Amino acid sequence: MESSQFIFVVSGVVQCVGFRYHTSRQAQALSISGYAKNLNDGRVEVLAVGEVGQIEKLYEWLKIGPKSAVVDGVVKHQVGEKERQNLRVGEFKIL
Repeated sequence: MESSQFIFVVSGVVQCVGFRYHTSRQAQALSISGYAKNLNDGRVEVLAVGEVGQIEKLYEWLKIGPKSAVVDGVVKHQVGEKERQNLRVGEFKIL
C-alpha cells in the first residue's frame, strides 16, 4: 500500500506541555512515521507518513492534543511528490 505524507502545523498552547512527546506516542500507535518539531513562533510542525486512514486519525487527535495542551487550530498540507522526504518506516522523531 502506498504511503502518503502530510504536514500539520498546530497552533495554541502546544510548546512546553509535552505535545511533541504525546504526538510521537500517538503516531507510533497508528504506525505513522515522521517527526514533531517546535517552530520559532510557538507552533508545532508534524510530518506524518503512512496510510491515509491512519493519518486522518492522527489529524483528528492533533485537533485536540494531550490534556496539557490547548489547540487553537491545525493547518493540514499534503506533501507533493517533489517535496517528499525519505524516512525510515516506523520511525517517529521528536526534533
